[in-house]
Amino acid sequence: MNERPPHFPPGTRITDLFTVEGLVRLAEGRMFYLVNDHRPDVPHRRCWECGTSTTPRSSAQCLGCGAAFRDRRFLMSSRWVRERFDAYEKFARRQLSHQGIAWPVEVIRQDDQLLSIVPYNGEGLMVDEASPLPADRVLNLAMRLTGTVAFLIVNGVRLAGLTRANLLISPDGTVRLYDLEVQSVQDDPLPEDERRDIVAAIAELLRRYCDVEAEPIARFFEEFEASGALPTLFGREVESRYDAFAALPARGNIAAMTDVGLTRQLNEDFWGWRRLSDRSALFVVADGMGGHDGGEIASSLAVQTICRVAGHREATAPPPVEAMENLLDEAFQSANNTVKEQAESKGSDMGTTLVSMLVIDDRVAFLANVGDSRAYLLRNGSLHQLTRDHSLVAKMVERGRLTAEEARHHPHSNILLRTVGTERDVEIDIFKVELEVNDRLLMCSDGLWGEVEDRDMEAILNTYDDLRLATRELVRASHHGGGKDNVTLVLYQVPA
Repeated sequence: MNERPPHFPPGTRITDLFTVEGLVRLAEGRMFYLVNDHRPDVPHRRCWECGTSTTPRSSAQCLGCGAAFRDRRFLMSSRWVRERFDAYEKFARRQLSHQGIAWPVEVIRQDDQLLSIVPYNGEGLMVDEASPLPADRVLNLAMRLTGTVAFLIVNGVRLAGLTRANLLISPDGTVRLYDLEVQSVQDDPLPEDERRDIVAAIAELLRRYCDVEAEPIARFFEEFEASGALPTLFGREVESRYDAFAALPARGNIAAMTDVGLTRQLNEDFWGWRRLSDRSALFVVADGMGGHDGGEIASSLAVQTICRVAGHREATAPPPVEAMENLLDEAFQSANNTVKEQAESKGSDMGTTLVSMLVIDDRVAFLANVGDSRAYLLRNGSLHQLTRDHSLVAKMVERGRLTAEEARHHPHSNILLRTVGTERDVEIDIFKVELEVNDRLLMCSDGLWGEVEDRDMEAILNTYDDLRLATRELVRASHHGGGKDNVTLVLYQVPA
């Protein structure tokens, strides 16, 4: 069973212990619920202090330990891909004690789903955290995650990876591992050759939270993604660089977030940013097509390539501002041809949309796009679309055959006339924008503009001064609009 199953409606009973309050979040391969232990239909209740399950429900105290009963709430994760059910259940039975792990009080199979349930005390999920985070928080996360993973390794637990959905944030900011993707469990510590992959997962996860001004940290993490290093070495290296890295500046004028949405199982969107030089930075959003090992590869490959090529050009021979359009065109074409070569080698029809923004001295921006991922400008409270969609319905609107509103709901709204990776040397639209103080530039996939009207995006951008909050609210608005697609956005504000 690999399709996302129907969610449990409020009131659903989970064994004789829990009742579902509601679905609170979706992620790739996961659904998250709040549940409680209010079960008046069951004659006895469990004591969560000592485990006794024979106390009559009418009793105010546990017959086993004397603890006072109170109604409790829990966070429940549901997964449905069965391949690692057995490994996770074996892991849960180990009951390893570590402050960095949110340990389940129950692991239950119900309706072909594996449910992992932990006590809830106001925690949030890292999937709701927009980038970037302060440098010191990123570094503290690196050390905490590495220490916790090292504990698991010593106890014979091999993880298949680590994602934002595996990080639970307490109200005090403490982060714990939760609902892990356990690949195997053994009695002895993992051999050295099985300890290395997890460092790449930690480094990749945290690099996405680095500020564009914290380029040295991002490059440090990038090196460890490819190094095959042991967690202990990674932890020591982070600690040795802590003071220097934590002192790196952050201007608070950027934010980014990607989300799988409410119906898709796989997130094929990708985003990235990179400081190219003291005067320039590049921001990119891509929306992949082609499914697993297709769209998700195309989007990430396009973003990584355009950032790498632009960074190399700027570092080796920084061009004058007037020539930046050529730099962006060259990087875009490199990304396009790299995706095309990958598609040909795999025999795949993978492709991606791509929209990028090259900002120079915070006073001018060059925007480039292929497909229907968009760039907008918010100036003096008014939102304007800067890019043009390369889609069938956009062409029909241009020719007067459809209105803009009809195009949003047209059955062929997903047909694109240009994409990255489909043909060599793709035609690119490039725009130059003279920037003004407090301008906001928004780049996004169609998972945002297809679900949220421009006027509603404008209202959110005008409501929230904090860009990370604005980003999160835009993602939530896409969910309220239906959440039928992945949603990704990058937000940049011209500083004073």
